[in-house]
Amino acid sequence: MIDHKGKAFSAGVDVGDHMGDKAPKMLKEFHDIFKKLNQLKCPTIASVRGAALGGGCEVALFCDIVISSVKAKYGQPEIKVGVFPPVSAVIFPYLVGWKKTYELLLQGETIDAAEALRLGLINHVFSTESYKEEFSRFLERFNNLSTTVVQYTKKAIRLGMKDDFDAQIDQVEAFYLDELMKTHDANEGLQAFVEKRRPEWQNR
Repeated sequence: MIDHKGKAFSAGVDVGDHMGDKAPKMLKEFHDIFKKLNQLKCPTIASVRGAALGGGCEVALFCDIVISSVKAKYGQPEIKVGVFPPVSAVIFPYLVGWKKTYELLLQGETIDAAEALRLGLINHVFSTESYKEEFSRFLERFNNLSTTVVQYTKKAIRLGMKDDFDAQIDQVEAFYLDELMKTHDANEGLQAFVEKRRPEWQNR
């Protein structure tokens, strides 16, 4: 289970780590997290009770099951600072289809838990007051199941997806570093965010 302390699940990676020589190291280390999650035999469950944005949204939604508080929010705002979220570019089409993927990643808007549930990004939304109790009841459903069969079922679901996540994310990562990060607008967007000013896009 992936849980969090404090109000936010995670606001993602520091924007400064996307810039210059830091970007390749940051992306490799960040994407290694998902490769390791992908290799886990047991189901992964995210408990989201606050904002899950950027890389934090990717971590939460990559989990096999996502349980959310009604106060949680989800979003991939990277497009607004001139880049895109590589992991979500790979997994969102599986979760919400191509059309909604384009909308969510190309506009970068934040959605609430109810909308995330409606889209199929998350599994359940529990009230703030009863969250712990309802979350515990949900976990109890696994208690009388065979761990072996649960693991084999997860593997079967992944086999049914056919595509190899590790290969896909490596390809998207290379595209991000070798093409996107060589554009003026990607670097301008990140720099503008750090400097707290509006970006001056070269190509509008």
